[in-house]
This record gives sequence, structure tokens and C-alpha cells, in this order.
Amino acid sequence: MLAWTSKSSTELPVKARLNRWLSDAAGKPVWFALSMLPFVWLIYAAVTDHLGPNPAEALVRSTGDWAMRALCLVLAVTPVRILSGVTALAKYRRMAGLFMYFYAVLHLLAYSWFDMGFDVPDIAKDIAKRPFILVGFSALVLLTPLALTSFNRAIKALGAKRWQQLHRLVYAVAGLAVLHFFWMRAGKNNFAEVALYAAILGTLLGWRIKRVMQK
Repeated sequence: MLAWTSKSSTELPVKARLNRWLSDAAGKPVWFALSMLPFVWLIYAAVTDHLGPNPAEALVRSTGDWAMRALCLVLAVTPVRILSGVTALAKYRRMAGLFMYFYAVLHLLAYSWFDMGFDVPDIAKDIAKRPFILVGFSALVLLTPLALTSFNRAIKALGAKRWQQLHRLVYAVAGLAVLHFFWMRAGKNNFAEVALYAAILGTLLGWRIKRVMQK
């Protein structure tokens, strides 16, 4: 009992400090700057020829990788907030979601530019012909209404319940994203990263399912 009390007393100030720092006005600008770093690095690497022997492929894959990482971050915010008691993390979920959409759009633009030369009819044919591109495009389509309704005015217009129901589409997005990633890497028999992302997203979604069933 004494050990438990001592442990709690040492952890509480840490939570308080984290909540205070995350609630500070400077917190969001720092989060924004950190979220922009991958984009800035990719621009710098492209300009200075640091993207390797195939810069176009590197840009397409890197933007997709960062969209996937942002998706994991978005789904991790709520479990980490609840399990850690750092409630101020909730303020950052919206920005994380918007950056997920930002990198997903960049992924589509990179593919459309470098692979297809912005030829819209060819892009449409390619999406319909290749399942892994169709799945990835479908995930982006589902993400679009989530990004467009991520603001307070949209929440008020839809109502909290309908807004929450709409934003549960992120779970479908997670499944489609993993499938897209799996099919993309299947051609080279490279499944290590796919397994990692699938495990992370599966754990986060499993946590949510368990929480709903316990209510």
C-alpha cells in the first residue's frame, strides 16, 4: 500500500506538468512545426538530390509512409490520453488528423504527377485497373468528409452524435490503408513494415472494441 502511494505521488506531478505544457498556447505551434518536418525534409531532399536513385518513387512512398504514421498517431491519441491521464492530448487529435489527410493528399498528388503525369483519364483507368490503388484511393475518399468536418462549426451543424458516427469511418480507413500497403509491398515480398503497421492499428482498434464492449 505504501509502495503504491509513493509511486502515485511521483507520477502525479509528471502528468500535471505534461497537461500544463500541452495546454500552453505554444503547444500547438510546436506540434504543427513537428508535423511539418517530414514535408520540409522531403522538399529539401528533392531540391538537393538526396532522394536516392529514384526520386519519384521515394516521394510517392515517403508521403504514403507519413500518412500511415499519422493515422497511427491519430488512433493512438485517445488510448494514450485515457491510460496516461494526460487529458490535454485531446486538443491535438484534430491537428494530427488534418496532417494525416495532408500527407495522404500529397501521396495521391505524387503518384498523379510522377507516375501518371497528371493525365486524369489515365489516372482514372489506373485506379479502376489496379486493386491496391483503388483501395488507397477509397481510403482517401473516406478521409475527405472527416477532414471537411473536423472543425467546431461542422460539429455544431451535424450534432455531436452524428459527428461521432461519421468520424468512425476512420476505422474503415485504417483497414483500407493496411490493405493498400500490403498489396503495394506484396510485389517485392516485403511484409515487415506491413506487419508492424497492422499490429499497431490492430492493437489500437482492439482497444476501442474492448472499451465499447465493457460499457
